[in-house]
Amino acid sequence: MVVIKMKAEKLIEQLAEKCIAEKLKIATAESCTGGLVAKLITDLAGSSQWFECGFVTYSNEAKQEMIGVDADLIQQWGAVSEPVARAMAEGVLQHSTANYALSITGIAGPGGGSSEKPVGTVCFAWSYMDKVTSTFHTTASTELFLGDRLAVRNQSAVFSLNKLYQLINSR
Repeated sequence: MVVIKMKAEKLIEQLAEKCIAEKLKIATAESCTGGLVAKLITDLAGSSQWFECGFVTYSNEAKQEMIGVDADLIQQWGAVSEPVARAMAEGVLQHSTANYALSITGIAGPGGGSSEKPVGTVCFAWSYMDKVTSTFHTTASTELFLGDRLAVRNQSAVFSLNKLYQLINSR
């Protein structure tokens, strides 16, 4: 866990520098990580300059009520799916003034997995809105992490932040 924390701290410092320099704000929607990404970000003093907010949408109802995920989407694909992760990230942008959003939904374990979606399956999305066309640009990914509940959550947090940093740097 110390290695994960050190990786996260360095990554967050780099993300902070980039967001501050470009006057960007980010926001999160987290399910299986339960706010871990927001916690890691706000561990850095001064994060209010670039971190807008974090939604912990652990239940399906919270996903629907807080960030507008369509119940039919959850019914069709399941809460742990790329379509739901995409809707979560886009919902965050619609319910905040952030420039970029990330979302995480998965099965951290030890229970809850299936043969189709085993424990450690985590779906992510990263989104930003083109201000000229008012369209979302959203990418999603599904990963399978190994380890116990804490390991899955930590790996998910670092993975999501790393991909967000890459997205911001690529624009």
